[in-house]
Amino acid sequence: MASKDKVLELLESNKQTYISGESIASSLGLSRNAIWKIINELRKSGYEIDAISNKGYKLKEGNDILSEAGIISYLNNDYQKRYRGANLIRIYDIANSTNRIAKELAIGGASHGTLVIANEQTEGRGRKDHSFYSPKGGLYLSIILRPEFLKTLKPDDITISTGTAVCDAIEALAGVRPTLKPINDLFIDDKKICGILTEAGTEFETGDIQWIVVGIGINFDSDITAFPEDIKNIATSIFSPNQATITRNQLAAEIIQRIVV
Repeated sequence: MASKDKVLELLESNKQTYISGESIASSLGLSRNAIWKIINELRKSGYEIDAISNKGYKLKEGNDILSEAGIISYLNNDYQKRYRGANLIRIYDIANSTNRIAKELAIGGASHGTLVIANEQTEGRGRKDHSFYSPKGGLYLSIILRPEFLKTLKPDDITISTGTAVCDAIEALAGVRPTLKPINDLFIDDKKICGILTEAGTEFETGDIQWIVVGIGINFDSDITAFPEDIKNIATSIFSPNQATITRNQLAAEIIQRIVV
């Protein structure tokens, strides 16, 4: 993990308190001047960081920028050890499809639990090759699962267990429980907030499953009024725009811990 990411992870993990430049420098084996430069780099990247003399630095609560460090900071200790420095999290500002990228990685041998996540998708897909509208304001992630880690390989069971995990994660963090309707859509007040797409790769000669990718698209704090006319009246979002009480990093971490074993 680069020094910039290490500093960000420290800030993400200690949002409730200030951390001195000296403490950060000592923890990471860097100079205080190097820390100052990294803080400025993070600010240029959009992070709002408070700085007070004799107290140090603190990441403001309102920051909601997807990052590997941000996601890892919300994982429990066992998952932090698993993901830190393992190159298992791939983040994109704009992706054609996180499932498409994850499938390519899976074919290339990517490990169980590899996460592909994006702020926006240009070619998001749902079941039966339907398009999935994926503007900014959503949380779009795909997770690679390897068969040897799963209790079942039945497609419907995997999709339902994924949907249940997402429902549990949203309820734990946002205090509202979506309804999972057969078998891959989540609803709040009878309006859709999430779609799930499960895909798999098999060995031609044996038919054995080699990998599974579960794609999850969530309306996080989306502006539903800007959605296309044919879906704006049947869709909703967990939060209104800019009113989220949690971050997408936090929700992504909670989902990972409930799906990846």
